[in-house]
Amino acid sequence: MKRITHFFLITLLGAYSHVASAGNLLVAVASDLQFAMAEMAATFEKANPGIHIETVSGSSGKFYQQIANGAPFDLYFSADIEYPRKLRENGLAASEVKPYAFGRLVLWSAALPVSAGLAALTDDKFIKVAIANPEHAPYGKAAKASLTYYGLLDKVAPKLVFGENVSQAAQFAQTGAAEGAIIALSLVTAPTMKGKGQYFLIDERSHPPLEQGYVVLKQAQANPDAAKFSVYIASAEARVIFKKFGFRLPGEQ
Repeated sequence: MKRITHFFLITLLGAYSHVASAGNLLVAVASDLQFAMAEMAATFEKANPGIHIETVSGSSGKFYQQIANGAPFDLYFSADIEYPRKLRENGLAASEVKPYAFGRLVLWSAALPVSAGLAALTDDKFIKVAIANPEHAPYGKAAKASLTYYGLLDKVAPKLVFGENVSQAAQFAQTGAAEGAIIALSLVTAPTMKGKGQYFLIDERSHPPLEQGYVVLKQAQANPDAAKFSVYIASAEARVIFKKFGFRLPGEQ
């Protein structure tokens, strides 16, 4: 594991040193945010032609580990606000932790009916059900909590297959490796999945809130471009994009 992490850091450091002089910001983005972030980054870059947003998407928990081990990101957007809070507590953040949205959980299937909600997963037609790995992915933790809330975890557990992150869990269901997936609404509303299959919006009361937050990291503390992008995330323009992808905004029901 240490060898893999070390290789990642060397590769990332090399890539970052190559682009840093060109006015790039390197941003770690939770998988559920990748499509919304792509749109926000493009909008921001259009208004600020001297700045380029270089994003890497993946598991929030994995990013937390990488940043704690020295990965050279400028900003970190996590699907679990507790991860950036821990970085702040450990002196690795240059800004306060800022909430940006609440994620929504859905059950999605390419072909099978899901109108019964999570209870549909007890049907024998659902042979495999994909979720993000609950060990380090917030949406995986939420999926497991919802199954527990409805008394379905014991019945569905033998069917579960784990993606490295919520995006990979969605891919399992899209490709037929699983008959269904418990994933992020933001992925279902993205261009790659929108209008395909069917989904059921899971009651937020069935799992802890998927409160998401971001932070400017210590290495970017003197970078005005990082501060500028941080301000943009709270703008009315960015809020419209968050809502477009199904996120619930702080302070809204």
